[in-house]
Amino acid sequence: MNRNPWMESLAVVVFLIAATWLIAASGADLAVSSRFYINGGWPVGDQFPWHALYKMVRFPAVSLALGSLLLALYSLKDRSFLPWRRRSAFLVLLLIIGPGLLVNSYFKDHWGRPRPREVVQFGGQREFLQPWQKGEDGKGRSFPSGHASAAFYMTAPFFIYRRSRPRQARAWLAGGLVFGIFMSIARIAQGGHFLSDNLWAWGMVHLTALFLAALLGLDREDASPTATD
Repeated sequence: MNRNPWMESLAVVVFLIAATWLIAASGADLAVSSRFYINGGWPVGDQFPWHALYKMVRFPAVSLALGSLLLALYSLKDRSFLPWRRRSAFLVLLLIIGPGLLVNSYFKDHWGRPRPREVVQFGGQREFLQPWQKGEDGKGRSFPSGHASAAFYMTAPFFIYRRSRPRQARAWLAGGLVFGIFMSIARIAQGGHFLSDNLWAWGMVHLTALFLAALLGLDREDASPTATD
C-alpha cells in the first residue's frame, strides 16, 4: 500500500490540534494532574514502577540507535546487512532530531511552560499556561515531555517495517506506544508534565519519523526485491 507522507502528517497535525483543544476545553491538564497531587506532594511518582521508568528511559532509545549503528558497520563485512545503513541513519537521526533537538533543545528549553508542580493550583507560584501559550524563555520546561519523547521513540522500527513486515511493524508500534503512555503517566504522577505535554511529545516524534522515513526512502527500500530483512 502506497502512503502519502504529507497526508499522513496532515492527519497527525489535525489530531494533535483537535486533542489539544479537547484537553483545554475540558480542563483535563489540571484535572488529570490533580489526581496525583496528594497532601501537597506527588507521592505516587516516587513509587514503583513510575520512579523506575523515570530512571531507565534513555537506555532503550540509546540502545536501539547504537545497535542499529553496529549493524550498519557490520554491513561493511557482510553485504546482506546493507539495508541497515539507511535504517541506521533513520534511527540515529530520529533520536537526535526528534527527542534531542526538537523536543529538548528547542521547545523544552525555550517554550517556557511551567511544570504542574510549579503552578499555583499545585502549590507553586507560576500561572498555568496552555500548550500554545509561550511562557518566559528558559523558565518552565514542561512543554513537551522529554522523557515521553524518548519512550515514544521506541515506535521507530514501525516506520522501517510497515511495508515489508507489517505484523512486526505493528508490534513495535504497539510496544512503543504502551511504553510511551506508561512513561507519560509516570511524568504526570511526578508533577513533571501535563497530559498535553506528553501528547505533543508523541506528536513531534511521530511527525519527525514520517519526515525522515520519506526523506530516506524507507518505504521504497522495503518495496525493493533486493531488500533484505
